Amino acid sequence: MLYWMSFFSSDIGFLNIFKYLTFRSGGALVTAFVIMMLFGPRFIAWLKSKQGEGQPIRKEGPETHFAKKGTPCMGGVLILTAVFVATILWAQLFNPYIWIMIFVMFGFGLAGLFDDYKKLTQHSSKGISGRHKLFLQFLISLVACLWLICLESGPMGTTLTIPFFKDVLIDLSYFYIPFVLFVMVGSSNAVNLTDGLDGLVSMPVITCCFVFAVVSYLVGRVDYASYLNLHHVVGAGEMAVFCCAVIGAMLGFLWFNAHPAQVFMGDTGSLALGGILGALSVATKQEFLLAIAGGVFVMEALSDIIQVGSYKLRGKRVFLMAPIHHHFEKKGWNETTIVVRFWIISILLALLALSTLKIR
Repeated sequence: MLYWMSFFSSDIGFLNIFKYLTFRSGGALVTAFVIMMLFGPRFIAWLKSKQGEGQPIRKEGPETHFAKKGTPCMGGVLILTAVFVATILWAQLFNPYIWIMIFVMFGFGLAGLFDDYKKLTQHSSKGISGRHKLFLQFLISLVACLWLICLESGPMGTTLTIPFFKDVLIDLSYFYIPFVLFVMVGSSNAVNLTDGLDGLVSMPVITCCFVFAVVSYLVGRVDYASYLNLHHVVGAGEMAVFCCAVIGAMLGFLWFNAHPAQVFMGDTGSLALGGILGALSVATKQEFLLAIAGGVFVMEALSDIIQVGSYKLRGKRVFLMAPIHHHFEKKGWNETTIVVRFWIISILLALLALSTLKIR
């Protein structure tokens, strides 16, 4: 919206600054953060007044989590609102990639909202059935996938690029669609699994969004994309504004979610954020880069899969409890220690992911 002010730069020179992507990205970050800080306390107080006992605590979870009873959830509603407002204010609204990201964000967010609402109304940690949740996730992912393919002309619409290799391109043809569904739904659920400790999920989301803000900017410019041997995606640079809006919202949310948390994002936030990361990786043609930058999410998801698979096949558990952050809790690690160490890993993985852009 503010981008349109640059149209008057011929009359008012300083308005030309609204053309610059870097300026608008910074503006989106600050705007989302300010929204979170201004409305966070009142929104949390309102959630407490409506939710009573707050998010139900899993009975089979770590004993330390019972002290969190009464903490409200659905903080993801404010996160998504802050991202949306900041994006609408600072992004080019005629850019289709912006609307795809907004569609994915609210689509996955609504699926999570239904889940959170059922948990609260039924006073249970189960929520909606896994089958119904997956159906909604796959449906939203399918629409986003087809939309993105339509925007990409030629065979690159269904082609994969591989990190570290500049000339390796794999055209999956029709198999690209199930691959994208796997990436987006997998990413959404991996972030959801990671959201189990105060502040744990925020930093990995921030570092991943930072990586894709940089990648979006680079692949959106034909000169930088050519220099780095990246596939040029026309219009993708505008997604940097969206990524920075997410970063700003997550920084604001972390202010209230740091241990001891005043609010949880719930599935409303975690499913939406995971879906966003998956969509960003697909839109920039860097799907495998998400597996590197989001290595913490991959580790959490794999630990859960290994635990379930081992128990069903052998009747034995590999970890004391899954996902893996609960394993470390059971071993006696302090919650803050686990969170900070996972943050360190996420920062290192983000740097590794960015290094792949040059090491080709």
